[in-house]
Amino acid sequence: MTDIYDALAAPARRAILDALRERDDQTLFELVNRLRSDFGVTLTRQAVSQHLTVLEDVRLVATRRDGRFKFHSLNTEPLTSLAARWLPKEEP
Repeated sequence: MTDIYDALAAPARRAILDALRERDDQTLFELVNRLRSDFGVTLTRQAVSQHLTVLEDVRLVATRRDGRFKFHSLNTEPLTSLAARWLPKEEP
């Protein structure tokens, strides 16, 4: 779980997750442009790529390849598992 906290600590990574929450299946190029225009986050493609790698490592971002394009999507399962730690248990 510590890795998820570390990944979420960076404001740029949270902005990437926000952009993916609004629309899944974005390429690196699309994310760089959306971060700049919608969130005011100006990062190079290389910086966004490095942030995506961190998010992929903790499974917050899922990727798929289609030809020469790599598409990124938000994976909320790790967040659900994290939050379940403090949520009340459901009664049968």
